[in-house]
Amino acid sequence: MAMKVESLSITASDLAEDYLDDGENGVTGYAGRLDIRPPYQREFVYKDDQRNAVIDTATRGLPLNVMYWAKRSNGSYEVIDGQQRTISLCQYINGDFSHSWQGSGPPLYFDGLPSDQRERLLAYKLTVYVCEGTDSEKLAWFKTINIAGEPLTDQELLNAVYAGTWLSSAKRSFSQTNCRAAQMAGKYVKGVPIRQELLRMAIKWALDEGETLEGYMARHQFEPNADALWTDFRAVIDWVKAIFPNQISALKSVDWHALYHKHRHDVVDVAAIEKRCAELFADGEVTNPKGVYAYVLDGDERHLNIRAFNQRQRIRAYERQGGKCAITGEALPIEKMEADHIIPWSKGGKTDDDNCQMVSMVANRRKGNR
Repeated sequence: MAMKVESLSITASDLAEDYLDDGENGVTGYAGRLDIRPPYQREFVYKDDQRNAVIDTATRGLPLNVMYWAKRSNGSYEVIDGQQRTISLCQYINGDFSHSWQGSGPPLYFDGLPSDQRERLLAYKLTVYVCEGTDSEKLAWFKTINIAGEPLTDQELLNAVYAGTWLSSAKRSFSQTNCRAAQMAGKYVKGVPIRQELLRMAIKWALDEGETLEGYMARHQFEPNADALWTDFRAVIDWVKAIFPNQISALKSVDWHALYHKHRHDVVDVAAIEKRCAELFADGEVTNPKGVYAYVLDGDERHLNIRAFNQRQRIRAYERQGGKCAITGEALPIEKMEADHIIPWSKGGKTDDDNCQMVSMVANRRKGNR
C-alpha cells in the first residue's frame, strides 16, 4: 500500500477532548485517539511566552502552522509535528494555566472566561495532515519534516519506527533529563538525554560485530525490558571510574567502550596511572589530551600526537646540516627529508631547535622500525 496523506480539519474542542498527561506513561488527547507524545517525541519544552503565544494566536482566530499526525494500524494517531502547540492548547482548556484574552486584560483560566470567549476558543479550527503507510514510508516522511524548527535526530527517527516495550524501558534509563545514565556517566560522556544521545551511545556499545542500530532495535523491540543494555553500559562506566577516579580532563571525548573491551582484564596500578596522567596533561608536547587515557594503558605514542617541528625549525635544521641527512650524510632536497627528534620524546626530548635533525625519509622509516 502506497503511503496516503490526507487533510483533517478539527476544532480545539476535538483536540482537547479527554486530554490526559499521565507523566511517564504519555500524553493523549482527541478522545483518547491521539498519542501526543509518542516514544520518539521530546519532553515538553515550550517556555511560558511560547505557550502564551499559541493561546494568543488561537484567541485572535489567526491560523497556527499545519500539524502532522501518523495514522496507526489500529485507527489511532500519533503526533509527528505539533506536540508543543497541541499541549499548549490542551493545557489551557484543561485549566493548567491562565492567560490574558487576546493579550490584554487580567490573566484568566479557561473556566473563568466569559461563555462566548470559551465557545470561540473551543470552535477554533486546526488543520492536520495525516499520513498512513509502512514503517519505512513513515520514516522517510519524518526525515522531511522539521520538528519545532529542529530536525529529529537519527535516534529519534529510529525510536519512531521501533517503539515497543524494550524502548519504553530503555528510555527510562537513558532518555530523561535526570535519568540514571546521566547521573552516573555525565562526567564521562557527552550527550543530551532528551535528544536520545545517551541511548544511542549505549546501543552502539552493545552492538554485536557487524550489527546495525536498526537491527539491534528490531531484535529487541518487543522484549519486556532493556535491563541488559543498562548492565552493559554500567559495566563500562564502573570500569572507567575504577581506573581513572580523579581524572577530569578530556573525559567526555574518549571512546571508553573501546578501551574497556581492550583493557578490562589488565592489572593496573591506579595510583601510578593517575600520576602519569597528571604529568602528560601538563606536558606541552602532548597535543591530543584525550589520547592520554589510551596511552597510559598501552604505551602507544600515536595516541598523544606529540608536537611536530614547524616549517621554520625544519628549514633551520636543514641549513645547519648543509642539506645532508643526519643519519646517512646523503645530500637531498628538503622535500625528501623529515624532521626528527634527536632525543625521543619518551626519553625527555623536546620539540625545539636543539633537538631537531633532518633525515631522509627512507632512513627515518628504518630508524622508526628498529
